[in-house]
Amino acid sequence: MKKITKKEKKKEENEEQEFKEYKNLTFNEESEDENPFIKQVKNESGKIKIKNKKKNKKKFQKTESIFNDKEVPSSNVIIKRKINIKRLAIIVLLTIAVCTYLTIAVYHLIKNPTDSVMVNEGSISQEETVDGYIIRDETVIKGENYKNGMVEIKSEGSKVASGDPVFRYYSSGEEDLKNKIAELDIKIQEAIEKNNESLPSSDTRLLDTQIETTLSEVTNTNDIQKINEFKKNIAQNITKKAKIAGELSPAGSYLKKLIDERSGYENELNFGAEYVNATKSGIVSYRIDGLEEILTTNDFSKINKEFLQNLNLKTGQIISESSESGKIVNNFIGYIACTSKTNEANSAKIGDSVKLALPSSKEVEAKIEYITKEENNEVTIIFSINEGIEELLSYRKVSIDIIWWDASGFKVPNSCIIEENGLNYVIRTRAGYLDKVLVKVQKATENYSIVTNYSTSEIEELDIEEDVTTSIILYDELLLKPTDEQIKNAT
Repeated sequence: MKKITKKEKKKEENEEQEFKEYKNLTFNEESEDENPFIKQVKNESGKIKIKNKKKNKKKFQKTESIFNDKEVPSSNVIIKRKINIKRLAIIVLLTIAVCTYLTIAVYHLIKNPTDSVMVNEGSISQEETVDGYIIRDETVIKGENYKNGMVEIKSEGSKVASGDPVFRYYSSGEEDLKNKIAELDIKIQEAIEKNNESLPSSDTRLLDTQIETTLSEVTNTNDIQKINEFKKNIAQNITKKAKIAGELSPAGSYLKKLIDERSGYENELNFGAEYVNATKSGIVSYRIDGLEEILTTNDFSKINKEFLQNLNLKTGQIISESSESGKIVNNFIGYIACTSKTNEANSAKIGDSVKLALPSSKEVEAKIEYITKEENNEVTIIFSINEGIEELLSYRKVSIDIIWWDASGFKVPNSCIIEENGLNYVIRTRAGYLDKVLVKVQKATENYSIVTNYSTSEIEELDIEEDVTTSIILYDELLLKPTDEQIKNAT
């Protein structure tokens, strides 16, 4: 331990004494006589010389710091702490007040988002979704040798005239020929793959693309019916590609021989085959479900809710393709039957026009042809359509949207509209002034209405007061849920 000398001890005592005197004095830089930081030394001429005032001030500040550490905190530190606590308390109170105000403001904004709304262009419609049963004017065509299997001459959905060949049946005893053709198809496909570069035809590239697309679709479905159809399409495209390859191949080549051999078997297979022709003009379909003679267009009176339900059909189910027969469908008109209990359905009349949204979202014009009254305030309605018939060939029952009506114009919330004496008004606000404006409600749904202005002749027929405002324009500001006082103050 370091030993303290008498000189150092005396110096420490002097500094402590000077600090105590400093604590009892008021520091004033203007008064040199009372300032403990000034040491006066008289020189030979009797003048006062100030000796290192700044140095002594720092010395006493350092001494004060030492003694403050040994004793209690100074009064300045205590005052500063009290000020900081007050500031913190004020900040906390202000934060709580702001949060409370914002919470209340957000609550009122959510409860009443706005007191007014601008007039904008818009449209509204009255729709309902129903299950529609498809009724077609269709005629099934079938030959004698339907057990032999058939080859399509006209593809699904193609148009034919009366008397045109639609498909043909194979002649009897052709199983061996069909197996030989299948074997040749495999060899031809292998030969084509080896010599693909020598077949630059755009037709073959297109067929390759179609085959690849069909293969990708096969991997994305578990529907056996669709898979069989995809296999059939692939086989047809491979046959087409083989024929093109044969035409492009040089005479005497291996591929040419295979294709010629296949053509010979095919000609032999087709020899004496039975051809089935169209009995009338229309579009061809091979999707036969057995309802062609049940859901007919001859008599709509038997079609009601019970009749349709007893068919036990699934909505959206695809009709399977037949390998024995085909049919010719009238492509100029088709029918859709459905059952509904809405007010619009019950107020509908034969001859009314509506719109139907088909499964593809395509909207088509429809006309009401027949209405059957059911129990429990229900009706069965039969609509006729003149377009979209081809896209419905694969189905017998689909989900459709009936668009009973639609309207466009000034779209306003129903809460803006007030009714007085059989007339409709809105309250318009402009620069703080309120106007009660007469409007004509064209169509209305549960939440919105389409409104327009009355014509001059219509206003004259209404016989209203001359000072009534009768015109609103785009972007006018209307009050939502106007109060009785606001209605009364509106001019």
